[in-house]
Amino acid sequence: MSSEQPAAENTGKAGQDKSGDKKGPELARAVLDAARAKRVETRRTAEKKSGGRPRGYSGPGPDPRDPALFGDVLAKLIQQRNWAKPAAEATVFGAWEKVVGPDIAGHCRPVKLEEKELTVEAESTAWATQLRAIAAEIIRRIAAEVGHNVVVRVRIHGPAAPSWNRGPRRVRGSGPGDTYG
Repeated sequence: MSSEQPAAENTGKAGQDKSGDKKGPELARAVLDAARAKRVETRRTAEKKSGGRPRGYSGPGPDPRDPALFGDVLAKLIQQRNWAKPAAEATVFGAWEKVVGPDIAGHCRPVKLEEKELTVEAESTAWATQLRAIAAEIIRRIAAEVGHNVVVRVRIHGPAAPSWNRGPRRVRGSGPGDTYG
């Protein structure tokens, strides 16, 4: 074969370049055909796994198409998509009263969870002091309820006081002190 090829051999069908890559409508058609083939193959694989049951009536035995409890479906979805960690973090906020107990939850609330550090806001400075004393117990309760290594540290602060740094008649100084809480 010679090093020079005829021009007719270098060019393919209309809409394709010299390398054989498809362009425009041919490319779209090829992608669509590949997606359809993959869908058909996925269905065949699913039928093989389920015993080759045809479409339609599922019969008297258990079938993957049968209705399922929402909690079971959600647990399977969380496992398949690897959402265990975000779900555990969301449980800390969503079930705060269940996690720490109603007596503690009535006097504080979780604010944020970043890098395994939970920030909790207490309703008063006295409660913030009490919660700091039992921070290890709070971490143990969270670990027992949602799993280990979801929360490693707890940072507790008192209530957010109003800012006295701005206004038309501002006086220099420390402000009113700790009168809020």
